[in-house]
Amino acid sequence: MTPQTPHRTRRRAASRILAAAAGFATVGALVAALPANATQDRHHGGGDGRTVDVQLLSFNDFHGNLEPPAGSSGQVTENLPDGTTRKIDAGGVEYLATSLRTARKSHPYSVTAAAGDLIGASPLLSGLFHDEPTVEAMNKLDLDVTSVGNHEFDEGATELARMQNGGCHPKDGCFEDGKKFEGADYPYLAANVTNEKTGKPILAPYWVWKHNGVKIGFIGVTLEGTPDIVSADGVKGLKFHDEIETVNKYAEILDKQGVKSIVTLIHEGGVPASGSYNYDCDSPSGGAGISGPIVDIAKGISPKVDALVTGHTHNAYVCTVPDPSGKPRLVTSASSYGKLYTDTTLTYDRRTKDIVRTSVKSANHVVSRTQPKAADMTALIGRWNKLAAPVASRPVGYISADIPGRGAASPEEPLGDLIADAQLAHAKTLDPKASLALMNPGGVRSDLVYKASGSEGDGVVTYGEGFTVQPFSNTVNLADLTGAQVITALQQQVSGSNEASPKILQPSAGLTYTLDMTKTGAARVVVDSIKLNGAAIDPAATYRVAMNSFLAGGGDGFAALGQGKNPLVGSDDLKAFNDYLTANSSATSPIAPPKADRITIVK
Repeated sequence: MTPQTPHRTRRRAASRILAAAAGFATVGALVAALPANATQDRHHGGGDGRTVDVQLLSFNDFHGNLEPPAGSSGQVTENLPDGTTRKIDAGGVEYLATSLRTARKSHPYSVTAAAGDLIGASPLLSGLFHDEPTVEAMNKLDLDVTSVGNHEFDEGATELARMQNGGCHPKDGCFEDGKKFEGADYPYLAANVTNEKTGKPILAPYWVWKHNGVKIGFIGVTLEGTPDIVSADGVKGLKFHDEIETVNKYAEILDKQGVKSIVTLIHEGGVPASGSYNYDCDSPSGGAGISGPIVDIAKGISPKVDALVTGHTHNAYVCTVPDPSGKPRLVTSASSYGKLYTDTTLTYDRRTKDIVRTSVKSANHVVSRTQPKAADMTALIGRWNKLAAPVASRPVGYISADIPGRGAASPEEPLGDLIADAQLAHAKTLDPKASLALMNPGGVRSDLVYKASGSEGDGVVTYGEGFTVQPFSNTVNLADLTGAQVITALQQQVSGSNEASPKILQPSAGLTYTLDMTKTGAARVVVDSIKLNGAAIDPAATYRVAMNSFLAGGGDGFAALGQGKNPLVGSDDLKAFNDYLTANSSATSPIAPPKADRITIVK
């Protein structure tokens, strides 16, 4: 870590906000832990007029991508003036650091904030070390504040407390000789996450940035549905509350404290009509080009809040959505993996202590890989890569071409199919009666790219690359489900909590059916078309189904998958995937991308 400056020392003292014994803290304890000068930021200078422009730099969903993401995961789409589009390679913390440091120049009032999922579901370089490298990188970036996201809870509240407060991992210990993990210099905010027993927030609900009389409050929340998309162990003992009610509560508290300028960092998002980062989602009117949960949330959050920095959907947008009073209000998101950052100008009125909304300006900017790398980040990556190399570079299989996962053009992903096949193969070693496997799309975190990422050679899949695809350490589970339950699970892809944003399960070979997207809800699944190895699924029959432990617990809204009988737990999903690649590929006979033709989609 870089040496502690006096303000860093104060910030670190302010961040020790979790109770040591139980990993929880009361609001009173959190407030008491903040010394009077603990809210001072680090990028500031003068300014004595009636108004002052405050630069807000923001990003979201970094997911430990210290190195530039590979394949389509490391690209953004740009709309060009002639109506065409182009792909731009982007991301990587070496370039993100350069972008942010360049953007801050000539801005004496500047604050940097994030909207969650900075860690979790990370590539091996960060994930192998429980994301300590990413927290260290965020400290070097001079990140000021972040909300939690759902992935901050992947390893539970106690591990999240360690991310904030520091200390060596309870099982794996310290990763570097003579060095102890220092924790985050920036506060994690979790206003809507409370201890089930005490009812108190587990982390600070808000944080106030101050400089030369300018005060801006930040309220941090994650999506209320976090327990539906995180393992049960990760959210044990926690309760997640309504985003609107929580933000409005703390906006009122800040207002009474004299903090009239407020930004909400919220790990929930929307879906713009275009995937281009520079798409105008305010055409033909404010917010007309965006849909999804964030729209209703934005419309319900108090007018006391002046801007919303959002995340979770990994999309890029800068929109204005009307607040409850009908006044336009900024809503932004900077894609994911450090490929973009948002630069927002908040004009602060010293007399009213509020933001002049009509003067707010904002735009997303590409974290281009053509700019110089930040030397300190290059050194950080090199240091951790040296520790990871013995594990990361080991070959586990061979592929003949790119196998799209996260970057697939259709809901059925070739890589998702391959993972489902691997899980079924593993399940059959546990029970020869295993008949099908289902994989959740959110668990496929990247693509498998044919081009070599290092010295391993083209087409070689390394352990590190497999880890990037499957980083969650789920187990492969088996359970008995009736045909009726299998049908219901397929219907739950497009109904209930998944109706607005379908989650299409990736099927193993032999399971086929038609998905008619011209219909609505559960009717989108054409029941008569569902077949296993050419035979219609029998609602009354029992099938031995393989799935990861997350789905076996009913995660992602698949309650039917959580109703299985006669459970059997196998190895972790990454081992199952790697074993399958090793057993079914070689340098002379690599695996070809699956055709992704198991689901027939009618649009």
